[in-house]
Amino acid sequence: MTNTEALVPPGEPVRAEVVPEIAAQLPERIAASGRLQVGVNTPYAPNEFKDDDGTIVGFTVELLHALGDVLGLDIVVNEADFDRIIPAVQAGTYDMGSSSFTDTKEREETVDFVTYYSAGIQWAQRVGEPVDPENACGLRVAVQTTTIEDIEEIPAKSEACEAAGLPPIEKIKYDSQDEATNALILGRVDALSSDSPVTAYAIARSEERIESAGPVFDAAPYGWVVAKGSPLGPVIQQAAQHLIDSGAYGEIAERWELEDGMIATSLINAAVS
Repeated sequence: MTNTEALVPPGEPVRAEVVPEIAAQLPERIAASGRLQVGVNTPYAPNEFKDDDGTIVGFTVELLHALGDVLGLDIVVNEADFDRIIPAVQAGTYDMGSSSFTDTKEREETVDFVTYYSAGIQWAQRVGEPVDPENACGLRVAVQTTTIEDIEEIPAKSEACEAAGLPPIEKIKYDSQDEATNALILGRVDALSSDSPVTAYAIARSEERIESAGPVFDAAPYGWVVAKGSPLGPVIQQAAQHLIDSGAYGEIAERWELEDGMIATSLINAAVS
């Protein structure tokens, strides 16, 4: 589960051209620096992970660099713990957070989101050992810590189990998605729950040891995180929309085989719940 060669698409990453009228709207501090400092957590393939040389790559990372092209900025990718990225954006340590953050109403109370993709939740199971995500009371389910699956989905399902007089779901938290996937393969848990593109990639790299446990559900937008009320948000949104309209966004999604979650319009704070 460590070799990433098969995860990185062949060919050169998709790049874009600077759009001066969008770049001109950048906050003066960022424009003067020529850089956008971005907090990213790995591994969360195919969105954010390290290749065999230790470089942080992935669908979202490639999209970030194309975004930087539009803005005339170098993207500086800073590896960070997932649960520290939003506080670091609030503190001004990072200009933006980009780590497959689901845009939620709760998170919108403290930061703003610029949407760029739509992902759902999908469970995985060991091949031949079926699990029903809607009837998982008493099972051990792996999640990556502080993800939507950790803080919302599994707790809600477990509470419903207890309300029905059934045993709760035993949520097993891991610091990385790789650890959660390995736990399932090794039989330490009965299932894993993750964002749909991540589960799909985990299955693809598992050498047919794990498979999907039902369809994708609860689709919601991914968003780039910026400080609440920051003037950077509308600029990022315009740059994202330019990538969509120019076709570069679609090329990147196609390169990473993630066309299913493409969006037609980038929005600021588009949480559904």
